[in-house]
Amino acid sequence: MSDISIVIASHSGYGHTAQIATAVADGARSIAGTHVHRVDVASLSDADWELMDAADAIIFGTPTYMGTASGAFHAFAEATSKRWMARAWSDKLAAGFTNSGSMSGDKLHTLQYLALLAAQHGMLWVSLNLLPGWNTTTSGPQDDNRLGFYLGAGAQSFNDTPAVHDADLNTARHLGRRVAEHTLIHRAGLTAAAHRHSGSPEIAF
Repeated sequence: MSDISIVIASHSGYGHTAQIATAVADGARSIAGTHVHRVDVASLSDADWELMDAADAIIFGTPTYMGTASGAFHAFAEATSKRWMARAWSDKLAAGFTNSGSMSGDKLHTLQYLALLAAQHGMLWVSLNLLPGWNTTTSGPQDDNRLGFYLGAGAQSFNDTPAVHDADLNTARHLGRRVAEHTLIHRAGLTAAAHRHSGSPEIAF
């Protein structure tokens, strides 16, 4: 099976979201055959757009400011309209992550915004698929998915420190691995379908 390409398209205002993007990339790279590229949506080059156009999956990342994605990410989303009109990203896999200074911070709205952006492009959304942590008297903030998100990876970083919580970084690694795993499955399905349509012998997986 051929290798897959995943692009992490993100913006980071103060460095926290960039650390989460690194963890997502590390998780994706842990799956053999996965090539990961990171692009800063605040300063995209033509080569960056070409990477996204050629990718099998795009993972969107942004801090949550005032209950939604950052201004830089919104500007990027609007700039994808040419791809939307051409259906250039249709059937690519997509996922998302976000970070804010408080435990909630209305991060769910940001993840919904990212999922809706993917849906407008006809992309296939990959959820987090982690049970929530830190929800019993015997659990704690060291648990994966400690903030209890399902749609994507949500992280919380205190405004007065550059550090990102270890549990949130581990949750981000899980998201990267999951996207890579499902991208491989999706690629295998597309390959099998192409063989059936071309009349070639069916491939067993």
